[in-house]
Amino acid sequence: MSRETEQRGGVIAPEGVPFVLSAAAVAAALYFLWPKSLPLAVCALLLAAFVAWFFRNPERIPPAEPGAVISPADGKIVYCGDCPPGRYNEETGKKVSVFMSVFDVHVNRAPVSGKVVAVRYNPGKFLAANVDKASLENEQNGVVIETPGGRRVSYVQIAGLIARRIVCDLREGDAVNQGQRVGMIRFGSRVDVILPSSATLRVGLGDRVRAGESVVGVLP
Repeated sequence: MSRETEQRGGVIAPEGVPFVLSAAAVAAALYFLWPKSLPLAVCALLLAAFVAWFFRNPERIPPAEPGAVISPADGKIVYCGDCPPGRYNEETGKKVSVFMSVFDVHVNRAPVSGKVVAVRYNPGKFLAANVDKASLENEQNGVVIETPGGRRVSYVQIAGLIARRIVCDLREGDAVNQGQRVGMIRFGSRVDVILPSSATLRVGLGDRVRAGESVVGVLP
């Protein structure tokens, strides 16, 4: 069954609500039950504010460009180039890797519109996500989307040194729209986008991109 498009977000991603409420509850308990613990209550309140900021879910509008593949994550490009055949692509393609620090928005968005033809989870290590071998060895979840034109584009959520929780909102068979909210990785990590070899890349090493808005490549 298709899931509802979520291009426009709320203030906070749903995954963050329990964390915000927990930190706020601790702050309230410290303030009202232990008046002498005011400094701790303030710290807990600041933690709640940080968590709410971390799980922010801003509105994003994809560009109206034919064939555009948009970034699934906010962050910095740490790799862009060729991609040999692997778990998520049967043929040689091109890959763009986006590293998310704890300061980036962590909501992930669909790079293209189409049908989810595969969702593949692979357990693994928790190496630093800004090194390329994380794409091979770290815990990860890959989603393969087939566009209406028959092209296959994959995005891979990769856990990192601190991030230990991958959230994927899609199932095999789902219809997905470009820019739709599709999950997140908690507390800093990396997302790879795998395009066909015929695609033209639009980003370079070190570039900053925004999920749901920045074009990382164009399909022919």
